[in-house]
Amino acid sequence: MNIKFDEDAIQKIQPMLGDDKKLLLTFEDGVGQYSQHAMIHMQVQFSINIVAKDAPTDEYDDVIPSNLGDLLIKGYSKEDLDNNMVISFNKNMNTLQLHGDGGPIDDNMGLIDFTDPNGVKKNPAR
Repeated sequence: MNIKFDEDAIQKIQPMLGDDKKLLLTFEDGVGQYSQHAMIHMQVQFSINIVAKDAPTDEYDDVIPSNLGDLLIKGYSKEDLDNNMVISFNKNMNTLQLHGDGGPIDDNMGLIDFTDPNGVKKNPAR
């Protein structure tokens, strides 16, 4: 399993990263402190989260390699993912989109920098 960020997604996310941070691909199911909600809906929802390197990530028990570094995931969320995935940034809609071998997985992914005090408020998928 792997994820490739397109060039526009890299330009959007990379300035927020550093050696003191790590990336999470969060399945928005309400489990854990980085999941924003567990609303009842008929769609799969993910977000990219940036957290401090020393932040607790006990729920994230698996890793997916990417061209921006490893993404920690909740292992059980793999059932909603594909072997080969791409995260792209749609500049017109200001949204991140996750696609896999089978097509779209999430066309409106969140992007939350938990190292920024206003990170949750800046989430474009809110």
